[in-house]
This record gives sequence, C-alpha cells and structure tokens, in this order.
Amino acid sequence: MTFTAADVIPLTQARANLSELADQVKAGSEKIITKNGESYVALIDAARLDYYHRLERERIHLVLIDEVENGLADVAAGRTRGAREALGELKRAAKKSPGASGKGR
Repeated sequence: MTFTAADVIPLTQARANLSELADQVKAGSEKIITKNGESYVALIDAARLDYYHRLERERIHLVLIDEVENGLADVAAGRTRGAREALGELKRAAKKSPGASGKGR
C-alpha cells in the first residue's frame, strides 16, 4: 500500500479528527501519525493488524521448520556431539578466556 501526504497526520490533528480518521482507516486507508515531525504510530484497521500478526507467526514457524531441517541434516551427516562433550568444551574455553572467573552470574 502506498502512502500519500494526506495519510501522514500530525498528532494534534489526529486528536481533533480521530473519529473521521478511524472511519477512513476502516474503509481501507492507513495513516501515519507524527509527533514533532517524526513518525510516531500507525493507525490501521484491527483486522489488518490481526492479519499482519498471523503472517509474522507463520514466518516464525517457517524459520523453525528450516532450523529443524538443518538440525536433521547435521545429525544425518554426523555433525553432532553429546551434551556432556559440548558442555565440557564450553567450560574449557571459559577457563582459557581472560576475565572468565564466573563471578557475577
């Protein structure tokens, strides 16, 4: 969706015309509310916001599926190690690094 100059509204004007702006948004428009000349918030239809949230959840699920596939490929290729081995390596690396006293945790 493209924005026009009419879709960018100063906060003071938005306060005075909120009902009218809400009707425009419900009809399909989106508004950017500015404060001190900078983008502040967006006014969008609640159904569209819900749609954006569903898209984001789906994207997260796709990323997780990709990570699982990568993990399974690592297992199939033998690029794995046991938890005890990995923790031991982390502990040895922590002891070698300067300032790794473990205090403050």
